[in-house]
Amino acid sequence: MATIGLVAGSGKLPAIFSDSARQRGDKVIGIGLKGVTPPEIENHVDKFIWFELAALQKMIFAAVSNRITKIVLLGKLRKDIFFKNTEGFDEDTRKILGKLTDKKDYSMLNKVSETLSKFGMEVLDPTPYLKDYMPSKGVLTRRHPSEDEAKDLEYARKIALENAGRDIGQAVAVKNRTVIAIEAVEGTDEMIARAGSLSGRGFVVAKVARPEQDMRFDVPLVGLETVEALVKAGATALSIEAGRTFLIDREEIIKLADEKSLSIVIV
Repeated sequence: MATIGLVAGSGKLPAIFSDSARQRGDKVIGIGLKGVTPPEIENHVDKFIWFELAALQKMIFAAVSNRITKIVLLGKLRKDIFFKNTEGFDEDTRKILGKLTDKKDYSMLNKVSETLSKFGMEVLDPTPYLKDYMPSKGVLTRRHPSEDEAKDLEYARKIALENAGRDIGQAVAVKNRTVIAIEAVEGTDEMIARAGSLSGRGFVVAKVARPEQDMRFDVPLVGLETVEALVKAGATALSIEAGRTFLIDREEIIKLADEKSLSIVIV
């Protein structure tokens, strides 16, 4: 039995992971970020500790005190917080940010991982606990993409892979083989809304992992909120990657997508 420290961002995935880990016999200690982590996560872990955002010193002290040697980083954390007022960040967090030449996701996450390793903590790949939430190839919905949609999805996927390789973002919206919107720090759902406002109904979205995705960090995720955003904005098709994307709310997603004739393809 392992004792796993779960640094939980927003969304459902941290709770899903914790339930899976505990079913395997592991002990999970939740590490919550005030204003980010959903309070209901407390019902899914063996112990929970709340911290202010970017209080890395206190988090490390708590992890060492609780004899945590394994850490999992899961859930959504808006990247724009690192470009706003950072006066509340503690000394360790400031040191990490100060040593970076950029504030790209991988740069920050790798530096955090290096810092944790100095205290005997290993950042784990959570995917072995979440295999049921990583879909295999195929068309998820009743409706298959049309010929034009398939061409747009292929083009969107190509551009998305190029961008992801540069750590820009994971999703791209395309209409008539024209890029409408590219995900950056705002996140996928906000990008989808922007694409709808720019192009109207009829665009497609491809979401991808990085070409050399480190499965410990920032694995792409699609949940019901993303599909609701697609429907609201007028998207007609979505492409995600098999074995490299978390898909939660599967039944609700398929029901809504079929009702709204949204085609979802796993490639």
